[in-house]
Amino acid sequence: MRLDRTSNPVFNSALFKDATAGATQEVMTIGSTVNKAILLALITFFTAIFSWKLAMVGRGAGLVWVGVIGGLITGMITVFKMDWAHITGPLYAAFEGLFLGYISFIFNAAFHGIVIKAVLLTFGVMFTVLFLYRLGVLRATPGFVKWLIVATGGIAVYYLIAIILSFFHINIGTEVLGGWGIGIQLFIVAIAALNFVLDFNMIEQGSAQGAPKQLEWYAAFGLMVTLIWLYIEILRLLAILSNRN
Repeated sequence: MRLDRTSNPVFNSALFKDATAGATQEVMTIGSTVNKAILLALITFFTAIFSWKLAMVGRGAGLVWVGVIGGLITGMITVFKMDWAHITGPLYAAFEGLFLGYISFIFNAAFHGIVIKAVLLTFGVMFTVLFLYRLGVLRATPGFVKWLIVATGGIAVYYLIAIILSFFHINIGTEVLGGWGIGIQLFIVAIAALNFVLDFNMIEQGSAQGAPKQLEWYAAFGLMVTLIWLYIEILRLLAILSNRN
């Protein structure tokens, strides 16, 4: 598989295309990349706790927009300036934590215990995909990659249309589609989870081909993008299911 092909938009640039470290340059390793991803996850967790605590006392609503806008800006900068990922990656994680902490509090207030379930399911799904990937059950074959790119693109279009229609007070979110909504949301969760296959493959190939060590931060950032997306979709799915009980 070509290293510059993945449905994760973070990896859609020519990231690994010609990224081969020189003879004296440190190279990317899987272990170091995982460590950086863990660090980004911890940053997200601690800023989420901060946002959650503010929400508990009726404050911090503005942090949602700070998180959304800040995450979008730093995410886009990271995509186009991957050499800055060691700075923008942690900033992205911090902004996303502010956003996730507040909305998680809102969801948990409406459906008690939903957040811990979503967190456990998110990491459970990620490690299950990793386990199946290591066993060779899930592989980033050319056909799989093309299918996943189309599916992820379709979801992006669906969300874009939903956002545009919401300005006209028309709701086509999965939460209002009944049984079909649950099916669609399950499909979205599955696509988000399968993106880990391409992320894992990207990191593995980057390490095998001696990509520069500086790309570890970028790859860790890419993993966080998928992880956060999966968490949000699982949270939405659990909320839909709770509403039907």
